[in-house]
Amino acid sequence: MQMTLAEIAQLVSGDLDGDGSIKIHDVAKIEEAQPGEVSFISNPKYAKFMETTGASAVIVSRDFPVTKHPTIRTDNPYLSFLKVLIAFHPEEETVAQGVHPSAVIHATARIGANCRIGACAVIDKNCRIGENVTLHPGVVVARDVQVGNNTVLHANVVLREQVCIGNNVIIHSGTVVGSDGFGFAREGEHYLKIPQVGGVIIEDDVEIGSNCSIDRATLGNTIIRKGAKLDNLIQVAHNVEIGEDTVIAAQTGISGSTKIGRHVIVGGQVGFVGHIEVGSNTTIAAQSGVSKSLPPDAIFFGYPARPIMQAKREEAALRKLPELLKRIAAIEAKLKQTEQ
Repeated sequence: MQMTLAEIAQLVSGDLDGDGSIKIHDVAKIEEAQPGEVSFISNPKYAKFMETTGASAVIVSRDFPVTKHPTIRTDNPYLSFLKVLIAFHPEEETVAQGVHPSAVIHATARIGANCRIGACAVIDKNCRIGENVTLHPGVVVARDVQVGNNTVLHANVVLREQVCIGNNVIIHSGTVVGSDGFGFAREGEHYLKIPQVGGVIIEDDVEIGSNCSIDRATLGNTIIRKGAKLDNLIQVAHNVEIGEDTVIAAQTGISGSTKIGRHVIVGGQVGFVGHIEVGSNTTIAAQSGVSKSLPPDAIFFGYPARPIMQAKREEAALRKLPELLKRIAAIEAKLKQTEQ
């Protein structure tokens, strides 16, 4: 594929500074780009590469300093680059339309129009699969599951019984939705399993990474609201609720019955105790431990998680502790000499 700079500027609704007839055949990182490629700068720390890049053009913000390189100025360089990336690398269908001969589909299941069902996929009884759905090889859909339109389940995804998946959902390989919640009642020295009879609801436009585990509710539903994005290797326990457009990075673990609000940002390796609430528009920095409910519209960090400026002051004080201990020891030694 090939586009001119003028065509790219039009695609992203940007203002072109430079020769619009320059031919572009691919995209690349700013520090690695070569002639014929377009790159972008959205983070100021990469601005230093502008003078050394081999890119034929760079997408920048509208207030970026004037440069000798051809540029396309937009309101959001990162989003603009995403549009260009999609144009040069459109997603290709890897599963043929129709049902692969090795797929196993129960007679009571209902499959919508224009679906793609790959090799060795299994769809159990009473399932409802919407239109334009893609099930990659090895997907297992247990009984009484609903899958909305335009949803993509990548290889070896498992949807356990009574799971409900919305429209335009993407679930990556190895993820299990609807596994049993971790619930046990102690009797003497032994633990008895509590039946997990609830379900999981995943609303529209959700994306879930690979090898995640979304547990079914004990009663009621575990819910992931519209537009939420989950990274790889995330554990969502029974009866958790994740709000709309919340994003959660890898290796986060959310204990049972915790509720996370809308537009929350969760860094990697964050741990949540159970039965707490996190307010909307909150950010939780990586490797924090959330041990109690958090208010909305704030940033938290640390273990236990606390307001980030407080946490930074405490961390700075801790770094001074060895020197302070030396000074205290010296003062104590002088006091002992005085007493003698």
